[in-house]
Amino acid sequence: MSVFVDVSLDLDLQVATDCPDLPLPPQFERWAKAALVGRRERAAMTIRVVDPDEAAALNLQYRGRDYATNVLSFPFELPPGVASEASIADLIGDLVICADVVRREALEQGKEPLAHWAHMVVHGVLHLLDYDHITDEQADEMETLETDIMRGLGFAPPYENQVDLEDH
Repeated sequence: MSVFVDVSLDLDLQVATDCPDLPLPPQFERWAKAALVGRRERAAMTIRVVDPDEAAALNLQYRGRDYATNVLSFPFELPPGVASEASIADLIGDLVICADVVRREALEQGKEPLAHWAHMVVHGVLHLLDYDHITDEQADEMETLETDIMRGLGFAPPYENQVDLEDH
């Protein structure tokens, strides 16, 4: 029995790349649920897997950085003047993950590709839940959570081969 059964997740997985060897949809769901355990009982989100062109365009548009990055997080924000309704209460936001960047980083850092994919999903979901790593204290908290979640998923701690996620 999975420890994630208590989390209800409505996941819209969109694949907009022809990059080979992508994780399977149930894997994305399992990783997202792992990050939600103890933080949300119900959630709705989108994970969009993209090519470098789309990742770079979004990174430039929303962060002013002209390159493809591994994961972008877009927390759900209720538009001004719109009343909150029960039908949208579970929305936490969207993740955009660049498959080619994740694949390249895993190779460069000597990481198991599936472990790096899982880490990007966990990292992104924590951002959607308002965790950040701007200050050292925030980074320590977030890295501890990520390490605990990744271990719970059966993966090695993600920061053993340090990844610089400072600008994500």
